[in-house]
Amino acid sequence: MTVAMEKPETSGEAEQAPPPPAAPVRRISRSMVVGAVLVVWLVLFLVLRGKQTLSLAAADLTELHHRLNDVNDSIGANRNSNPLFLYFFNEIRLVIDNLVTFVQDLISQPSGDRPLPQIGWLGVVGLAGYVSWAVANWRVALLAVAGFTFLGLQGLWQESMDTLALTLSAVLVALLFALPLGVWAGLSERVNRIVTPFLDFMQTMPTFVYLAPLTLFFLIGGASATIATVIYAAPPAIRITAHAIRSVPATTVEAADSLGATRRQTLLKVLLPMSGRTVVMGVNQTIMAALAMVTIAALIDAPGLGKTVVQALQSLDVGTAFNAGLAIVVMAIVLDRVTTAASGRAEAARRSGGPLLKWRRHLLVAGGAVAAVLVYLSHTYVWAAEFPGDGSTGSTIAKAADDVTTWAQDNLSGLTNGFRDVITDGLLNPFQTLLTDSPWWLVGAALLGIAVVLGGRRAGITTAVCVGLLVATGVWSDGMTTLASTLVATVLVMLLGVVVGVWMGRSALVDRLVRPTLDAAQVMPPFVYLVPFLALFGATRFTAIVAAIVYAAPVAIKIIADGVRTVPATTVEAATSAGCSTWQIITKVQLPMARGALTLATNQGLIYVLSMVVVGGLVGAGALGYDVVAGFSQGQLYGKGLAAGLAIVLLGVMFDRITQAAARRTSA
Repeated sequence: MTVAMEKPETSGEAEQAPPPPAAPVRRISRSMVVGAVLVVWLVLFLVLRGKQTLSLAAADLTELHHRLNDVNDSIGANRNSNPLFLYFFNEIRLVIDNLVTFVQDLISQPSGDRPLPQIGWLGVVGLAGYVSWAVANWRVALLAVAGFTFLGLQGLWQESMDTLALTLSAVLVALLFALPLGVWAGLSERVNRIVTPFLDFMQTMPTFVYLAPLTLFFLIGGASATIATVIYAAPPAIRITAHAIRSVPATTVEAADSLGATRRQTLLKVLLPMSGRTVVMGVNQTIMAALAMVTIAALIDAPGLGKTVVQALQSLDVGTAFNAGLAIVVMAIVLDRVTTAASGRAEAARRSGGPLLKWRRHLLVAGGAVAAVLVYLSHTYVWAAEFPGDGSTGSTIAKAADDVTTWAQDNLSGLTNGFRDVITDGLLNPFQTLLTDSPWWLVGAALLGIAVVLGGRRAGITTAVCVGLLVATGVWSDGMTTLASTLVATVLVMLLGVVVGVWMGRSALVDRLVRPTLDAAQVMPPFVYLVPFLALFGATRFTAIVAAIVYAAPVAIKIIADGVRTVPATTVEAATSAGCSTWQIITKVQLPMARGALTLATNQGLIYVLSMVVVGGLVGAGALGYDVVAGFSQGQLYGKGLAAGLAIVLLGVMFDRITQAAARRTSA
């Protein structure tokens, strides 16, 4: 009995006892898997180094390159007989050429039997001041007048007007397509889904890549430069316009519908007026993109300041390159300030409510009359048409730049060469060796594994396709050299971005002081960054890397700063009250909670770096950038240059998709 009674009691106690704690399951993080992939890669590299690297000498061509050369020759032979060219491509080129020629005849080039343009320097300066005043304010008008006058004092008036003519032509054509398409995408979610992948692709491609295929169909010159600029500059206007339309409050649209407004009336009376300021910001971005692209289009014989910079870089004439680069910066600042002020003019006028507001219309009429008189004088009299002086200011600037370059080379060469050697020997050369001396399939497998781990299955599929096409281009080795420079520069960009971005994100004062400099740096076209570093480091691949870091750092810094700033203040206060030091708050709270911003900054920094490293082909960067430039200048290398352009696109698409997918997964 006792035994029989004890058994159920024991059973009951067993039922009431808590279950033993489960053994903790350690999750393997993505960073650990990426590390394992890299370790396996390094081990196999040591075993298989130098095998199946797909190296190709600078003068060697593959079968694909020969075929592309044959296509180029065939198109050249049939350009005036093939119906596709006769009735499509040639007609487009003719229309664009006529537009560019018309604007050039107005402000930069002799027209007809006139030895001077229709509007001389005095008329252009007067129009620039009046338009800036009309769309912005009198301060911006003074800046425009001073900026355009300075272009003439530099001795670069005609080159500046050629650049302005190409920029205005490209912006006009781009906005004719971009604004209606942006409005349509803002009104229709289906259209927006269709358009977005194309815009992503267009904005992912570095600026170099637009040039080679367009010359195949439109030849070199102003038409190809303008069309390339339109393709590059249109996406920002489309995106921002669509965003502006979608940002109008739904309640406002519903109120218009309830009052019986038609779709056309709602668009014209509600949506467009309420999104006007944002749309003007899109126009600003289009103008800045157009100016950057027009200068690079000098590689396909586009006239203007870009051609002066390219010729100076190729001859290592730092003084001339600096003077022309400064002119590009001045023009960029003027155009940026005019359009930026225009976006907020109406709101600023309402806030001010000054006594001059009621007289503005009368003052504008009077100002228009003055501008018309200046245009007439510049059209009629030589003294008002030709910029006075001999450009001595530009000579002085160029000489000063040469003197500074000489001083830097004589006195700072030890420091600059030491810094260059540390980065090159300690980081760039080992990484480039790993990429170029590994078997191509090993590099492809490593990239595929990293893509799947960081971005998921879709990113892996994109990477596999891009790697396969990279092999097919025949410039795999050059592509790996460019990839090494790009990744090294991106790592340095992120280090700089984290340091400065965290500093800005934690201090409102630092943000106010630093952000204007970052905004100004983003205005400057890529060419401008090459000049000072060419003076410091000479024509080497390191010059391109440093220029790429300075070019890409502003966007990464601003994204990281905004990400750190969005970390809830209550979380930071809780960490502070728990006794965390400043370093612990940054590394354990703010940066982990801003992971999405860090990944997005990596994405944008990498895309900016890739475009700049390729431009660095002009100053000794070699690899894909050199292949593209050589394809423009040497007919027998055209096919290889075209393949190199495709390889740049593939690298950009591959890493854009990986980093975007990683950003989405991190945010989720």
